[in-house]
Amino acid sequence: MAEVKRRTLLAGAAALGGTAAAAATPGIAAASPAAPSAPAASPAPVTLGPDDPRYSSLTRRGSNSRFVGKPERVHVVSTTGQVVAAVQQAVRDGKRIAVRSGGHCFENFVDDPSVRILIDTSPMRAVRYDAARRAFAVEPGALLGEVYRALFLGWGVSIPAGATAEVGVGGHVLGGGYGTLSRRYGLSVDHLYAVEVVVVDRSGRARSVVATRDPKDPNHDLWWAHTGGGGGNFGIVTCYWFRDPAAEGDDPTRLLPKAPASVLTFAATWNWKDVDERAFTRLVRNHGTWYEHNSAPDSSYADLFSVFMLSSRNIGTISLVGHLDATTPDAERRMRAYVDAVGRGTGAKPAVQHHVRPWLEAVALVQESEPAPFKVKCGYLRKSYTDHQLTALHRHLAGPASENISGALWLVSYGGKVNTVAPDATAVAQRDSILKAIYMTSWDGEEAAGAKPLAWLQDFYRDVYADTGGVPVPGEVSDGSFINYPDRDLADPKLNTSGVPWHTLYYKGNYPRLQRVKARWDPRDEFRHGLSVRLPG
Repeated sequence: MAEVKRRTLLAGAAALGGTAAAAATPGIAAASPAAPSAPAASPAPVTLGPDDPRYSSLTRRGSNSRFVGKPERVHVVSTTGQVVAAVQQAVRDGKRIAVRSGGHCFENFVDDPSVRILIDTSPMRAVRYDAARRAFAVEPGALLGEVYRALFLGWGVSIPAGATAEVGVGGHVLGGGYGTLSRRYGLSVDHLYAVEVVVVDRSGRARSVVATRDPKDPNHDLWWAHTGGGGGNFGIVTCYWFRDPAAEGDDPTRLLPKAPASVLTFAATWNWKDVDERAFTRLVRNHGTWYEHNSAPDSSYADLFSVFMLSSRNIGTISLVGHLDATTPDAERRMRAYVDAVGRGTGAKPAVQHHVRPWLEAVALVQESEPAPFKVKCGYLRKSYTDHQLTALHRHLAGPASENISGALWLVSYGGKVNTVAPDATAVAQRDSILKAIYMTSWDGEEAAGAKPLAWLQDFYRDVYADTGGVPVPGEVSDGSFINYPDRDLADPKLNTSGVPWHTLYYKGNYPRLQRVKARWDPRDEFRHGLSVRLPG
């Protein structure tokens, strides 16, 4: 059961943000550069209700089984026109709308009792080169693994995005999109050229709009809001176009970053039995200090992606996993130097394994995870944890309160090229962090069984950030949280006593601009959820 929970959390937290389609069927329209394939005829839209035998398969599709929605209707759509029609009908009927392109929302933003109309875009999975825009068009239902496969086999390129292949593009990109190639190439949104969005104007008319990163585009502000503003705020994205902003010409093989031919994957595992508080503190401090010194854009470790999995003691192990570009001549030496630096002075020896694998094999394998109830909290790290925080980490991961708890803290690599972009150039305001901290727990059974794990996680998080009101207030060490790991606790004044509102933790100084975009493009607040951008005033 512990392994099931680990896989579930991997599909969620380590999926690195966003929604993901649950099905693993390829279904890609992936054109080769020499002979683009003809577009297939789009299926007719499907609308169904609770009496339809397909209903439960669509409403129970999320990875977090803690939430199950009960909408009146589910619209399964395949084209932008079908999305416009479904939204228009919902607005006409005065029904609350939610969209699912995948299924990895960590809160109940889709599976909320107030949502009456669910628009499912999972059939929209095409990946193609758009010669007119000199960019790669990707529909929101495509899984990351499918996108990687299509781009790599067709053109030898990729986008810097999530580490779990079953995550869908739809919500992943909207929060910023980061993952295995981000330290080398930046965020997904740093390569976002355009979006097509179905919006609703003040009169209640639904329509589709294309917005680009061209500053002269009259819809430019809508593009900007989709570069990290989060999903469910402004409309429904029906297509993304990607192109490196520095790319020139019209050769598609040069318009996005090149993916490495192969990667050296590794895992270093420490047994909790060999790790006392001193060793644990040294491990985590070593890891943070290493990233402080190796997260510049020109670092020789810019190709490194890693996750430091600090599981609760009852899980038995602490693991450091990741990969580097195996085509560099010193990949194995650098890997061993990194692992040695993390473990130095602890007195505990890890078991280390490594393998060289083709890049596509490492990133594009789609495996469905078994849904389970879980909760995730997050924080950006600008530097290593303080001494107080390190003590709190050990107390909650190794202390008596963690007995019979399936919990963990994952520290995921960040920085590098991500931090070369100005905080206001995209909606992602956190542009000088080195790690993302992901706090998580999962449990078996119904919601009642989650009372103890949820309390443990809330206490854990509050203790780590005790000096700043129980939340990661932007400052010397922390830099707020990540909207693609939404946490409604940040809006609870009993749990966030910092005086800093939840939207500042997510968006910092970019929030007023997001509100202005909201007022222009969703003036009726048709697209909303528990942590959505609020209309100004």
